[in-house]
Amino acid sequence: MEPAETLSDGEIRLRRWRRGDARTVHRVVNASLDHLAPFMPWAVGGYSRADAADFIRSSDEEWRAGKAFSYAVLGARGEVIGSCGLMRRIAEGGLEIGYWLAREHTGRGIATRAARLLTDEAFRIGARHVEIHHDPANIRSGLIPERLGYTRIGTMPATQPGGSAGTGKLVVWRAEVNGC
Repeated sequence: MEPAETLSDGEIRLRRWRRGDARTVHRVVNASLDHLAPFMPWAVGGYSRADAADFIRSSDEEWRAGKAFSYAVLGARGEVIGSCGLMRRIAEGGLEIGYWLAREHTGRGIATRAARLLTDEAFRIGARHVEIHHDPANIRSGLIPERLGYTRIGTMPATQPGGSAGTGKLVVWRAEVNGC
């Protein structure tokens, strides 16, 4: 089963990235590049218009292939303020959640609300478990699964290089279909 193209809890809205969003994602990422680069490897060394176009293209291809489902996080006025998604890159029956927000929108519970929407949608479409992985140095990111009632199940080596502050490890949090 495929997830909905838009999700909302009445306060925030997530919508599938669109082909025309490359300019927007480029602008939003570059406005917060120093905030994102410590933990997002794709933000280290800059983020070009070509990077944004590649992200939008791959988001569409991965959605159609059922590999990942990426969403724009929209603010109160409908503006793009970040990104989040569900990815099929963990154990069978599971989906991983990823997220980032522009710096000026952090600390307001938006990422937690987005992760809750994604968790609920993952279970709705048949996932048996959902995971959130983050670098141990990214303490704020780790507060999100904790708030949502996920269980910290351990750490593992990062399979991709981290951002400029990355430790090379990931903390793994998990929610089970009956436990969230």
